[in-house]
Amino acid sequence: MDGSLSSATPVAVTDNAARRIAHLMAKEGLANQFLRVAVLGGGCSGFQYSFAFDDARAEDDTVIEKDGAVVVIDSTSLDLLKGSEIDFVEDMVGAAFAIRNPNASSSCGCGNSFSV
Repeated sequence: MDGSLSSATPVAVTDNAARRIAHLMAKEGLANQFLRVAVLGGGCSGFQYSFAFDDARAEDDTVIEKDGAVVVIDSTSLDLLKGSEIDFVEDMVGAAFAIRNPNASSSCGCGNSFSV
């Protein structure tokens, strides 16, 4: 992992993810927003990841800042994401944010949903 974990940041953000988030924020003119990462019920494995730009923070949000990128995770989602790594991957099929989640007991083929 290149987004080191500590007790202050229970979820790591890789350099690739931080660069992509900062790029998207600049390209879209989202200077006062951040990337909200959440876990929602649904998907083919029980839970699914959600990525969306947002401008409102709640008291229980965890804020992770890295190289100009800001990621916010709500407390409920954080329980399911502790120890995870948020990355941005590009391959022959496309490019997308990906989460490597050690809490997931299984995941679907696309990697967007998981079960615990």
